[in-house]
Amino acid sequence: MAEGVRTPCGQQNRREERTDHDDVPEVAPVPTGSAPPPTRGTDVLVVGAGPVGLAMALDLRYRGIDHLVVERRDGRIPQPGVSTIGPRSMELFRRWGLADDIRAAGWPPDHPLDIAWVTRVGGHELHRFERGSVATRPEFRHTPEPDQVCPAHWLQPLLVGAVGRAPDGPLLLSHRLDSFTQDDDGVTAHVTDLGTGTASVVRARYLVACDGASSPVRRWCGIDAPARHEARVLRNILFRAPELTRHLRERGHRPAMVYFLMLSNELRYPLRSMDGGELFNLTVSGPALTADPTALLRDAIAFDTPVEPVADDEWHLTHWVAERYRHGRVFLAGDAAHTVSPSGGFGMNIGIADAADLGWKLAAHLRGWGGEHLLDSYEAERRPVALDSLEAANRHLQRTLARALPVDLRADTPEGERRRAEMAERLRASGADKEFDNPEVHFGYRYRSPLVIGTGAELTPEWRPGSDPGSRAAHAWLRPGVSLLDVFGEGFVLLCFGHDPRGTREVREAFDARGVPLRVVECGDPELARLYACPFVLVRPDGHVAWRDERLPADPVRLVDAVRGSVLAAVPSG
Repeated sequence: MAEGVRTPCGQQNRREERTDHDDVPEVAPVPTGSAPPPTRGTDVLVVGAGPVGLAMALDLRYRGIDHLVVERRDGRIPQPGVSTIGPRSMELFRRWGLADDIRAAGWPPDHPLDIAWVTRVGGHELHRFERGSVATRPEFRHTPEPDQVCPAHWLQPLLVGAVGRAPDGPLLLSHRLDSFTQDDDGVTAHVTDLGTGTASVVRARYLVACDGASSPVRRWCGIDAPARHEARVLRNILFRAPELTRHLRERGHRPAMVYFLMLSNELRYPLRSMDGGELFNLTVSGPALTADPTALLRDAIAFDTPVEPVADDEWHLTHWVAERYRHGRVFLAGDAAHTVSPSGGFGMNIGIADAADLGWKLAAHLRGWGGEHLLDSYEAERRPVALDSLEAANRHLQRTLARALPVDLRADTPEGERRRAEMAERLRASGADKEFDNPEVHFGYRYRSPLVIGTGAELTPEWRPGSDPGSRAAHAWLRPGVSLLDVFGEGFVLLCFGHDPRGTREVREAFDARGVPLRVVECGDPELARLYACPFVLVRPDGHVAWRDERLPADPVRLVDAVRGSVLAAVPSG
């Protein structure tokens, strides 16, 4: 496959307010007779240094793959975005060595993580989903790493520091991708240092576009991303309210992390604590898009407390998934591949899991043991996850929008009290809590691709932790502080429950013959054996189950060729 046409950067109307490469000018022609720009080689060029691009870099570093990251911006966060990191993403950050740093970033361990549905903050409370605090919530059975609040102005410096800025690290801030071409052997990218104006060329084996919702790379590749639901215009008002939490407590109100306002059609969206202290964000729509921000904050809070608007941003909520995730040696990840409603908090977390899926597959190809179908499986596995998550997020959004808000809902009258009781019951019956309790979305997706063996009707219809092929392999504590998930990551792992691993010699030899890394682990714990429900379970480098059976395979070479993407055939057991 040869793609020799140079693809210049063009313009596009923005789909969302936060992208990595908005409003990039056309590339200037190189003057005739000028010296050619210097060329730098690498295995993977990552475009965009948001959370997903940096997660991609972290996974490549974990696997020892040479890479560069180019980011047009200078790395500073002009204002913090909402950033609750889901439990599966936290498991991946645990693998990459950052989970503890994220937990220590600043969210107070005693601040409630509750979600409250209220007429106004400090007004009538209709329903509350009590989630405890970081310090008091019970241990999660299904994961060693529960979700963590870490907004972008905390998360971004952590990730940048872990990846490392040039010249010592691979991250090139204030560098713009101008154009690229690809051929049978790699990608040639033209990059400009925005600080000095110096042009350079990067020659990479692969390019991963993590360049945001208006991704120029996606457009250059001619990949469409049709809308799946109606777009909405919303407004975020970031503000400081240093006394709000104290005033709530003085009035007998338990603070919450998120307040769903039930004030009007314009003020029905979340007001959220950003840092567990003085920084908050209010989302509004409709006529409130042009209203005075301080007046909106006064309406949203039931008592007088100092408020100071810090930033005011209009944005577009869109719902789409790219029709393709691959164009030759170019791959899409994160918002370049999909955007979903923030309801449920799936968007960034889908992108981080994109990086974990693509990272090991790129590494396998670069190390020579990946099969010819391996890279195609990235789209086959990750695109259905984005589609399902998009629909789940939209259901949460529609649940919020469909609630009728009677004008007397906040009245201090018997009729107002009756209305609030009716609304509280409707909130409970409608499953309002589900937006913040989605283990089946974070953990329950199953990959169905030629790399996964045994994804037929024998699988359980509903998600449960275990070893269903294609699913995330279940967590269990091996000893204090050590999860079974900590065993996975570097290569394939064959778990043997109640069987002598010395009997796996032929399987080991088959993996060795193909150069595929394999670790065999004997598990004698009967509880763990019941959880995994099968004597032999093969787990991929990303922690998903590739195969399981009651017996070892009769043809181990066929097994290894299937899970590395070299054949598209069923694997018989022994």
